[in-house]
Amino acid sequence: MTQAQDGQQSRRQLSRRALCRRISDRDDRGWTPLHVCARKGDIKEVKRLLDEGMDVNVAAWGPKSQGVTPLHLAAQGGHLKVMDELLERGADIDARTKGACGWTPLHIAAKERNKETIKFLLENGAFLPPNMEDHRFNPPLHYCPGLEWAYDIKHILEKNCHHSTNTEETSHSSDT
Repeated sequence: MTQAQDGQQSRRQLSRRALCRRISDRDDRGWTPLHVCARKGDIKEVKRLLDEGMDVNVAAWGPKSQGVTPLHLAAQGGHLKVMDELLERGADIDARTKGACGWTPLHIAAKERNKETIKFLLENGAFLPPNMEDHRFNPPLHYCPGLEWAYDIKHILEKNCHHSTNTEETSHSSDT
């Protein structure tokens, strides 16, 4: 092995160790750098961290944020570009926090009363049961005010989808 190859191998080993350290670094909330960047809406850093191998579904370990994923935090901040990137990289759109309520990113968006984020999550396949009273999914409404907006938006999306399907059927039948 030449001296140049030896030096290159040493740099690779050092960068892998640094990456492992950064991936396992957590703050007092149990957040990784990916959590922090997702919460800030820093799309450039989110992409870089994911490119370096950070787990898109890494869960926080903190006492007040157990199970929170970067997608939860991006939804909380209404950062649609970050959410889109996380979903493209395999983020679990229905990931649940730990604890009694088990909130999903959709719950977080509803709690923040962010209609655009709710709409984005529903358009991308977030689960919402047909009935708001389905306690297997939903925490009681007094814990998640704004969840009724998700049902309103889902109803509008379904109505628009049904309308566009009927329009397509009509246009296809008139072609023959």
